[in-house]
Amino acid sequence: MRCPYCGGLETQVKDSRPSDDHSAIRRRRVCPDCGGRFTTFERVQLRELTVVKRSGRRIPFDRDKLQRSVEVALRKRPVDAERIERMVNGIVRQLESSGEVEISSEQIGELVMEGLKGLDDVAYVRFASVYRNFREAKDFEDLLGELSGEDPESAPASTRAPS
Repeated sequence: MRCPYCGGLETQVKDSRPSDDHSAIRRRRVCPDCGGRFTTFERVQLRELTVVKRSGRRIPFDRDKLQRSVEVALRKRPVDAERIERMVNGIVRQLESSGEVEISSEQIGELVMEGLKGLDDVAYVRFASVYRNFREAKDFEDLLGELSGEDPESAPASTRAPS
């Protein structure tokens, strides 16, 4: 494993243990060249997945990119890191066990939205606003109506945002 500090190739494992949810092995490493310490995670990968973007471009699936997207949506929200990790692991398991090698970015986005809806409403709205490319306040109003289970047009005028 390459040292992230000096680039040395001969890092040593000092401690290994399973992650909290037993989906990965956490390894503490040290670099003999610079003395830098860092942690790596080893996970099972059932198959190589390819993401088909809206443009038709194909890129390798990147679990870390998925994790970062979820974390951006959940930034400064009171959600335990373990719950975030479980959600991301669940999405990856669903994708890997789908039997498909190529997965559309839309399918991944829908799975993330479904997961965020169960974790945190604010994060769900944040992610949806980027994923669905919101252009105006009405888009938020419609999504919030969906979230609360009511039709935004049937809400009383006093609770609707001005048009």
